Amino acid sequence: MPRPPASRRTREEVDATLQVAKLNAAELLPTVHCLSFGPGTSGAAAGDFCLLELEPALCQQLEAGHSFVIRGDKDEQAVLCSQDKTYDLKIADTSNMLLVIPGCKTAEQLKREGTQGNIVHTEIFGFSNNYWELRRCRPKLKKLKKLLMENTYEGPDSHKEEDPSRSKYTTEDLLDQIQASEEEIMAQLQVLNACEIGGYWRILEFDYEIQLLNHVTQLVDSESWSFSKVPLNVCLQELGPLQPEEMIEHCLKCYGKKYVEEDEVYFELDADKICRVTAEMLLQNAVKFNLDEFQEVWQQSVPEGMTTCLDQLKGLALVDRNSRPEIIFLLKVDDLPEGTQERFNSLFSLREKWTEEDIAPYIRDLCGEKQSIGVLLTKFCRSSVQNGVKVYNSRRLIS
Repeated sequence: MPRPPASRRTREEVDATLQVAKLNAAELLPTVHCLSFGPGTSGAAAGDFCLLELEPALCQQLEAGHSFVIRGDKDEQAVLCSQDKTYDLKIADTSNMLLVIPGCKTAEQLKREGTQGNIVHTEIFGFSNNYWELRRCRPKLKKLKKLLMENTYEGPDSHKEEDPSRSKYTTEDLLDQIQASEEEIMAQLQVLNACEIGGYWRILEFDYEIQLLNHVTQLVDSESWSFSKVPLNVCLQELGPLQPEEMIEHCLKCYGKKYVEEDEVYFELDADKICRVTAEMLLQNAVKFNLDEFQEVWQQSVPEGMTTCLDQLKGLALVDRNSRPEIIFLLKVDDLPEGTQERFNSLFSLREKWTEEDIAPYIRDLCGEKQSIGVLLTKFCRSSVQNGVKVYNSRRLIS
């Protein structure tokens, strides 16, 4: 006689099946799931749903009512973003067929319920041989600067502000186009010294930013203020006739730290940031600069009382110690490729051998949560000793 369908199996038939399989029923949970494929199961498995594996923290966020979003244009690898993290989406194949069973209870749930021996007839909704796997990745933020640089802000009187065809981006626009979480995007906007003007995020034209900074530092000098105690209200009163007050305050936020003392708002200016941007101004118009001459001009160009040092230029400029005389030139980390291998290729096309001290500022942002610069160098470089100094060169032939 033909065997009854799985949904009609009796306890005796289940026990007989266990005996054939040489399984001891006493070692198993008393509840038995009898599975059967219902009508339309093959259609459901053909692509109506995808399985996504979540780490416990993400699962808890989803259960708490938070939402995730998948971002990426047609020519980009899709990423999944939570409120503060970004994940690569990868398809993982499995040799075991994965069954989708609505209402199915796990072994832990059955143990907690203490269910007595019974048979549960369950219909399979669908099946799959793969699932989406999430891997934490660095946010893809290079596109953010590219978009904002399409229309930099040169001040309220610039003729560019009268052209409605120029690109402008709201927060929602950036969330739609940048493959990163909202918190990562907002943090990067701060790094870029971007500001929101009329509801749109803008990067200040470099010359305009320097102009604003000069107004502030000249006022500090004329009033003999300490760089650690610059009063906001007086700055706005004195410089308001020259520049919009919101631009003056934005400049103070970019180059200082805000604090309140006796109900007055003050800013502590960051000497390292001011020295760094001054060096960028000097180097951007020179392909290469004699190092000794540069250091002399640089020190003369910063506000009196500030001291320059080359450590302030990490990730901004590179010194060539092998040239005679020694030279320095602009090399900004945010102008380099975003991909790890592409970044190393670019660096090794500029210089065949690097010391760890020189290359570290240009690869530090490539390190993952549990990665160090040493791990990256071991993976992508070969090391050798040159004149008693450890140096790194590419594992690949760089043309």
